[in-house]
Amino acid sequence: MELNECSSDNMTLRNQKRVAARIMKCGVTRVWINPERIKDAQEAITGQDIRRLVNDGIIKKLPKQGLSSYRRNKIRLQKKKGRRQGIGKRKGHAGDRKKRSWIKRIRVLRRTLKELKQKERITNKTYWKMYRTAKSGFFRSKAHLISHLEKNELLKEGKKE
Repeated sequence: MELNECSSDNMTLRNQKRVAARIMKCGVTRVWINPERIKDAQEAITGQDIRRLVNDGIIKKLPKQGLSSYRRNKIRLQKKKGRRQGIGKRKGHAGDRKKRSWIKRIRVLRRTLKELKQKERITNKTYWKMYRTAKSGFFRSKAHLISHLEKNELLKEGKKE
């Protein structure tokens, strides 16, 4: 019979918890009501009554539950391996995602070419040829660009800074 009374207590405390959550600026699940003083909580009807119970310590706000470092690190390692990249995790359509990666890559390549030209390690003619080659999507990365220049003997010793 006591079990049945407890469940009816929770039913009658639903509104009180809702009002208390609004007053304490938290979610309903974080509202704690002292089990020994449930009768007082049941009798509280207005917001003013709930405020009084909060001040008396009969109703309290439970601490936030955070994500443990263990879980966070585990997820980070999985992402590093390339997991958790499925359709449900993606934002924007495929073309948009490709565009972002293209922008990242092309900016690095153009910056590298500019630096090489300023240090006089490549000629102006080579610069523009490689600029157009980069624009066409030939180079996978900065390392690929440098290795291409070395392989084709287009790099020369630059001036000392």
